[in-house]
Amino acid sequence: MISRDPTIERLAVAEALMLEPYGLDESTLSRALGCIAEHRIDDADLFFETTRHEGWSLEEGIVKSGSFSIDQGVGVRAVAGERTAFAYSDDISEASLLDAARTVRSIAAAGQQRRVKAGGPRRRVAGSRALYAPLDPIGTLDSAHKVALLEKVERLARARDPRIVQVMAGLAAEYDVVLVARADGTRAADVRPLVRLSVTVIAEQGGRREVGSGGGGGRVGLDHFSDEIVEGYVRQAVDAALTNLESWPAPAGEMAVVLGPGWPGVLLHEAVGHGLEGDFNRRGSSTFAGRIGQRVAAKGVTVLDDGTLPGRRGSLNIDDEGHATQQNVLIEDGILRGYLQDSLNARLMRVRPTGNARREGYAYVPMPRMTNTYMLGGDKDPAEIVASLERGLYATNFGGGQVDITSGKFVFSASQAFWVEKGRIQYPVKGATIIGNGPDALARVSLIGNDMRLDEGVGVCGKDGQSVPVGVGQPTLRIDRLTVGGTA
Repeated sequence: MISRDPTIERLAVAEALMLEPYGLDESTLSRALGCIAEHRIDDADLFFETTRHEGWSLEEGIVKSGSFSIDQGVGVRAVAGERTAFAYSDDISEASLLDAARTVRSIAAAGQQRRVKAGGPRRRVAGSRALYAPLDPIGTLDSAHKVALLEKVERLARARDPRIVQVMAGLAAEYDVVLVARADGTRAADVRPLVRLSVTVIAEQGGRREVGSGGGGGRVGLDHFSDEIVEGYVRQAVDAALTNLESWPAPAGEMAVVLGPGWPGVLLHEAVGHGLEGDFNRRGSSTFAGRIGQRVAAKGVTVLDDGTLPGRRGSLNIDDEGHATQQNVLIEDGILRGYLQDSLNARLMRVRPTGNARREGYAYVPMPRMTNTYMLGGDKDPAEIVASLERGLYATNFGGGQVDITSGKFVFSASQAFWVEKGRIQYPVKGATIIGNGPDALARVSLIGNDMRLDEGVGVCGKDGQSVPVGVGQPTLRIDRLTVGGTA
């Protein structure tokens, strides 16, 4: 049997969905890009996208809602210097495409930078990767099995402990197909499956109620959620809620903090990752600006952004400008090595794009964003790291947080944490917030565990009003001094 190259196969799928049904072909794309290029530009592209999304939710023992949506359209962009002209249309037709191209051309001519809604050279197929199957995850389980999966979550959670009084679960599947046509003749496409199962439980004891959550997913089909995986999500949620029932008010003050592996890497994502995105550094607004080659973290700290991990939530075969994703070393043994780049910022900073151009959808401009950002493991036993605390906090899970890119200051809430004295866990605490500065925190990393773990596949990153799926990860870490805001 003869099979086609995966990149060619994805292009064929994208063209069959978004070009052929509307009478578009290569000559139409070339005319639209040629129209834009009538004025002087540095770059231009067309971004076609069609997305099918399905969601189911369970509450109070029954599946209460289900949803299905289809969205499609095309974004048209021109870049001249630092200026971006952008138009988009949810009507994929030759008339709308050329209208959007003319709108972009007029914006570019006026020297403006704004986004509005509007009614090359020889073709070259871009290189890319094959990190996940080009499947439609919505069809990997029928409706009856999707309902049964959520009902199983309810049943398992309540059976695990009688103190569980409420269970909420959600199942989501998305089939996203994109096609990129660039002014230099490059053509690229991707077929992106994405699924997620989320579990939230409420436990009650003596009139006190606490919440626990679990879940995960990735670029796979819904059949990924085996009995073993579902039981793990439920166990995680129930154990968190029961632990929080026993929690005491968190102490406050400056202290050593140990962060657990996996999802606590969200602190690294916020406190460090955003500060390493190219746009902030080109403008000089990041605390890391102009520091390539300098020490920005303790020895042993190596941070990567890797969009090439198979099946992971933050992974992509191509970024949203058509570049193949790659593994980028951001910090190596404490030394800053590079930033995350899209085409615009890479050109202005005179470096190469890193495969990190991302956008929420066709109606948005791309910008440099993270994919899967994580710290490599060290050589310490995690138990020894916790035992090294004389008095301090051991945080194993996080909720929300925020960071000031310019100063590097961050604030995070710990959704599960423990108070440690003389190397022994004393009790769980509630209401702990961790406050610090990204570069300072990295410089104070003194012990790095050998248990590096990626999160389960739940991350969503927001920037400038756009949300995209991401991954995070890290090993167990000791940071010698952070400010903990508590309730005690």
